[in-house]
Amino acid sequence: MEFIFRLAIKNLTRHRLRTIVSIAAIAVCVMVVVFARGLVEGMINSAIRDHIYYNSGHIKVVDHQYHEQERLLPLNHPVDGWAGNSLDEMIADLEGIDRVDMVIPRLKFGAMVSTETELVTMTGWGVDRDKELRFTNIEDHLVEGRLPSPGTLEVVMGTKLLEKIGRRVGDKVTIVFNTAFGSLNGVTFTVVGRLQTGLQLLNEYVFFLPLDEAQRLLYMEGQVTELLVAAKDLGSVPQVLSRIKTLLADKGEGQRYTALSYRETSDLVAWADIGKTVYNAIYVFLILLACIVVVNTMLMIVQERTKEIGTMSALGLEQKGIVQLFLLEGGIMGIVGSLMGALLGGGLNEYLARVGLDFTADLEGVSAEVLIDTIIYPESSWSNTLFAFFLGVVIVTLSCLIPARRAANLEPTVAMRDA
Repeated sequence: MEFIFRLAIKNLTRHRLRTIVSIAAIAVCVMVVVFARGLVEGMINSAIRDHIYYNSGHIKVVDHQYHEQERLLPLNHPVDGWAGNSLDEMIADLEGIDRVDMVIPRLKFGAMVSTETELVTMTGWGVDRDKELRFTNIEDHLVEGRLPSPGTLEVVMGTKLLEKIGRRVGDKVTIVFNTAFGSLNGVTFTVVGRLQTGLQLLNEYVFFLPLDEAQRLLYMEGQVTELLVAAKDLGSVPQVLSRIKTLLADKGEGQRYTALSYRETSDLVAWADIGKTVYNAIYVFLILLACIVVVNTMLMIVQERTKEIGTMSALGLEQKGIVQLFLLEGGIMGIVGSLMGALLGGGLNEYLARVGLDFTADLEGVSAEVLIDTIIYPESSWSNTLFAFFLGVVIVTLSCLIPARRAANLEPTVAMRDA
């Protein structure tokens, strides 16, 4: 085997330019695979994470009828606890379930602000500040001011929403909304914080206010529109969901409340799973493109070294040895090229994972209901780099079976005569 290895190295250095071109082709394709896989995983994971943070939690508990009319943000189908018990007791029971980390209450309602020229529609979110900070990454998007304090008439808005209504941090704003009884109410708030995020929903449509003040102003004391359950990890979601449904049934509230996992509240997750499968096929296809160069190079080598192959066969080198020789040559090019590509792609992703890629212009027309951040941060991980490296090595080596078998099947006498 040592003889075949030394012979393979010698053969690769015969035509260095050809070998370098083949290695470069492999390196470029592997680098593209590392970058593309990091970009796609970054985009998908970010979208799912934001969906969990700002829409569904790991599990969402809502009233059945509210779920059917959720886009209208009705206030007459609240979550207000078990029959005869308060909302706080319901939250305590949910948090007592094994593998549940916390329960986040939210009260959502429609609202509007009148400017000199138009009515700007928006959505109010009454939130528990401490729990939101623990569960979401909203603090990372707070570029000015702070989140509203409990018991105060304070709000936080996104940058574009503030631009629409002509306000800045520190200004007063009068917001008009319908209460749970259908009456119109107008309240003046102080803007105490500004959010800057690539999520259109948070940047242009949502304002945050303290949960207790939202309940008071909407006449919904002890009520919310939804409870988001945060599990310890994604793997425990099915187990937690089953236990929540059992708890709802045991409390006699199975007909009133429904519990939905993050996968059931959006088609995004299902499409993400399909997307990953499709992109994995594309990665293989990209490596196969590089293999065309390698296979063509190896076939040229077989043609040029026909007489040499015949001589080695006549001297006793078996077909197995010839196959090993050509596979080894292809494998060496695959290892070197894949290593270079994996390191270059990994370095590129490491850099972009810090600075991000701005797709604001490309995603401008996407609906605010689709929680896709316009700033994409590719995932940088050793698993991604190693995946692309081994994928390149395996596919390139296997593709060399075609010229290797062709070389091994040459008859020694015919090869020496026709060379």
